Parts: sequence; C-alpha cells; structure tokens
Amino acid sequence: MFGRLSAEFGVHQSALGLRQQRQEVLAANIANADTPHYKARDFNFHQQLNQAVQGQEQARATRLSVTSERHIPGGRLSPTAPELLYRVPAQPSLDGNTVDMDVERVAFADNSMGYQSSLSILSQRIKTLGAALQP
Repeated sequence: MFGRLSAEFGVHQSALGLRQQRQEVLAANIANADTPHYKARDFNFHQQLNQAVQGQEQARATRLSVTSERHIPGGRLSPTAPELLYRVPAQPSLDGNTVDMDVERVAFADNSMGYQSSLSILSQRIKTLGAALQP
C-alpha cells in the first residue's frame, strides 16, 4: 500500500522538497545582497528533479531480503541534495557581491508560483484519493 502511495506522490513530493530548498537558497541570496564578496548561488531545478525521480526509481528497484513474511519490506532512500552553483552576474558590484536583486526577485517569485502549483496538484490528488475511499 505504501509503495503505491509513494509512487502516486513521489514526483510531487520531490518537487515540493526541491522548491523549498531553492526558496531557502534564493532567500539567502536576497538577505546577503549588501554583503561584500557574497557570491549568489542557485541550482537547476529541472535537472535536480530529474535526478530525484531517477533516484526514486532506483530506490524502488532496490529491495531488502526478508526472513519472515511478517517483516516490513524495505528499500533504499535517496535524499536529494542539490548541487549549488554560483550565479554568473550580468554586472558585478565593486565590492565583489554578485547578487542582482532583479534576477533574485524574479527567481523567487517564479519558484513561489511553482511551489504553490505543486502544492495544489498534490492537495487535489489527496482529495481525489480520499473521495475514492469514502463508502
């Protein structure tokens, strides 16, 4: 049962987790906009989501052997730790800070919209499953 639920929610769960991690990175960039020599960071969301989905498929393929039918079958968990990249500035400041507030605000707003969309899709899937389970 849990295998089916994790398969149903797996992509959306990974997307929410990655969106949340990206929001933290972008918020750190915005918070350090005036910090000398601060280098803006970000990661490629789509690439990281593809890696997370592939990791989930590999985790489903990996199974532990059980010695009793009452044992809970287990699998490998693959945490998604995004590879942070440095953002290349269009015009670096004199103090070495590479945060461009316009770029950061747009990326923050875009990521927020993606987070809300993923959350809405996930919420609707949960409501649909709940309605299917009603007698």
